[in-house]
Amino acid sequence: MAHLLGFLLLLLGLCGDLVSGGQPSAPRPLEALNYTLPTAKYRIQQAYEVGPIGALFRMVHVFLYVVQPHAFPEDTVRKIIQKKFEPSVDYEKPENIVLALKVVYYEMGIIICSFLGLLFILLMPLVGCFVCICRCCNKCGGKMHQREKEDMVFRRKCLGATLLVICILISLGIIYGFVANHQVRTRVKRTRRLADSTFRDLRTFLDQTPKQIKYILAQYNTTKDLAFSDLNNINSKLGGEICGQLKPVVIPVLDEIKAMATAIRETKEALESMKSSLDSLHSSSEQLNRSLTDVRTSVEQSLQDPQCLVQPGVETCSSIQTSLSQLQGNSELGQLPSVDAELNKVNDVLSTDLDGMVEQGYKSFNDIPERVQQQSTAVVAEIKKVLDSTGSEIDSVTQQLPIKETLDNFIGYMNESEKYLHDILPKVEEADSYWWLVCLIICFLLTLIIIFFNLGLLLGVCGYNRLATPTTRGCVSNTGGIFLMVGAGLSFLFSWILMLLVVVAFIVGANMEKLICEPYANRKLFRVLDTPYLLNEDWKYYLSGMVLSKPDIKLTFEQVYSDCKDDKGIYTTLQLQNRFNITEQLDIGQHTQKLVREFESMNINLDGIVLLDDSGKRNLQEFSECGIDKIDYASYLTQTGKSPTKVNLLSFAYDLEAKANHLPPGNLKNSMKEAAQNITAIHEQQVIPMEQSLVTLHRSVKTLQRTSGSLQKGVNKTLYSLDDAQNFITRNISSIIIKETKKFGRTIISHFEYYLQWVEYAITEKLASCKPVATALDSTVQVIFCTYLTDPLNLFWFGIGKATLLLLPALILGIKLAKYYRRMESEDVYDDEPLRY
Repeated sequence: MAHLLGFLLLLLGLCGDLVSGGQPSAPRPLEALNYTLPTAKYRIQQAYEVGPIGALFRMVHVFLYVVQPHAFPEDTVRKIIQKKFEPSVDYEKPENIVLALKVVYYEMGIIICSFLGLLFILLMPLVGCFVCICRCCNKCGGKMHQREKEDMVFRRKCLGATLLVICILISLGIIYGFVANHQVRTRVKRTRRLADSTFRDLRTFLDQTPKQIKYILAQYNTTKDLAFSDLNNINSKLGGEICGQLKPVVIPVLDEIKAMATAIRETKEALESMKSSLDSLHSSSEQLNRSLTDVRTSVEQSLQDPQCLVQPGVETCSSIQTSLSQLQGNSELGQLPSVDAELNKVNDVLSTDLDGMVEQGYKSFNDIPERVQQQSTAVVAEIKKVLDSTGSEIDSVTQQLPIKETLDNFIGYMNESEKYLHDILPKVEEADSYWWLVCLIICFLLTLIIIFFNLGLLLGVCGYNRLATPTTRGCVSNTGGIFLMVGAGLSFLFSWILMLLVVVAFIVGANMEKLICEPYANRKLFRVLDTPYLLNEDWKYYLSGMVLSKPDIKLTFEQVYSDCKDDKGIYTTLQLQNRFNITEQLDIGQHTQKLVREFESMNINLDGIVLLDDSGKRNLQEFSECGIDKIDYASYLTQTGKSPTKVNLLSFAYDLEAKANHLPPGNLKNSMKEAAQNITAIHEQQVIPMEQSLVTLHRSVKTLQRTSGSLQKGVNKTLYSLDDAQNFITRNISSIIIKETKKFGRTIISHFEYYLQWVEYAITEKLASCKPVATALDSTVQVIFCTYLTDPLNLFWFGIGKATLLLLPALILGIKLAKYYRRMESEDVYDDEPLRY
């Protein structure tokens, strides 16, 4: 046990050398940083389950509680340990006598049971010897004569039934012995596998700790790479955020100006289209009037023909003459005012490249990220130097941990322990073979005795004849009685030896259970070890003195074991902040303050952002004064809704041709048809193009009317928004730069704050989680010592002890019952019919 305790304490000391730091709560991980400390998979995952045999073990525990109901004597054990460390002990001192009395009082149940066992050991051979001598002298039932009594049948049946019950109880005890012996045999074989798994888990634990430390250091590069990525992309990270603050104000204004430039171009196009339509209508209208006049003159001359003076031409010529007044064009089309003045003014406006000015405004805004990157180059380089130096400092802190040397020492010690265990296990297995053989002989000896009793009962019952007299009993019945006497004789011969083994096993096993296993399970054993100045009179707390070299710090075995069972890190478990304070070594505030100073020295100047210069503003103002809002669009729209002629020329031509058909053949008729054809040609060649020009003119007028309707208001609004946006930039650009620079700096710093806090958290809470240590201790004490060794040992003495103790009434009943089955040498003779039984 001392060897195991030293192994455990060295392991705890090793872990104390590996880790350090405070115990902050883990910060919430950033989206881009998600650290997960690597963990090992151990072979021993959970507590050992004893299985169905646990019910028998619990039965023995209940018996021990009845025998030994006292609580674990913590004070007494402390005093005994203190006396053991004293160079000389005077056992006659009153306090030592009182201590001895306390030990006797605690062990009273075990002492009484042991005394009764010793009494059984002493008396059993003596009584057996006296009984043997007495029966040899034909006393004590040794005479082969049986007196006839009226209750002989009842007594025989009661004795047989009682012996049968006792034999069954003895058989149960023997079964307990066989089971316990088998458990010891199989579990000693399992001990090697369990020990190998335990050492493998401890070795995995030791190998995993440096890997975890390397992982922690490697994550600094991950964090630094993320920060470098943000710094290299400062144009989009910082410049983009500045643009994001300005965009809601700047972009709508530039879009309005761009829309206004588009409107100017559209106005010019509409005016040019309108001018072209008006010019076309002026010339076409004059030509149309001339053509219609020529046709009208020609028709009037043709109507001078003599045929118009006689019937039936008089009425037709008169009708044609009357309709000629309608054959003329719309003279108002040629009188529509020109838009040359407005077009000239718009052309003057377009002489200034407003689109180029707008694009320059966009460029001035979009150049912000590039200007930010150019102006922050020096500061970014300094920040990268600070980050590199921080990484070197963290590496330096971790180099202070004496890992390799301690690991080498501990691994060497563990290898020696494992070698020692492998060397001693064959000897243990050999001793277990002898123990198994002895226990097997004991169980078979008891089995033999119980076989004789059972055969005696079986043969006696089966061979018994009620009509036979004691001297005439059959061979089978007589053999049954002899078997009962053999069982009784073997009980006398061997029961005291069995009881001697039971007493020794009982004293050892009961004290192992009550002084080690039970207090280990309820952790009272740890409280004894945690007694101040117990294990070292110069140290108040032994564990803190050994691990921390500060014995006044309260570090207890119970607390360490509980924390390890909860899978806490060694740093928290062993309170290693008292030896190496990771919080002071990392000093998060000191590292982040360097970065803060560098970001505060970043000076970004974005003056000179001009959305639109004065010439552009004048250009917009001139556009608003170009006069398109003063054009009489109503008169234009009125004329575009009219026809170029007062009459539909096609209808007029069809009507003229129809009238000509009523005329008699001749020159007049031919002249009228020719005139109809000329009118149709005028419609197709002149009127239709004029109608198309009117449609184009109507469309251009509508476009200009829409533009001019909100021209002055739109320009004024645009200029106002422009001034407002420019003033916003002028007033707020500095504060926006400062705000976004701080925000960007805070983002970079937060990466390292999170990393450093995670390092502190990982070291204090997760690094070298010591559950394998608690599992190793549980495997050694609770599984190997208690479950594999103590519980089967207690079950063995419990079963064999019960069987041995029941041999006493069994042999008494066997001797008495044998009288009813054996063949007697003499019997009582009566004159009447002999009693049958």
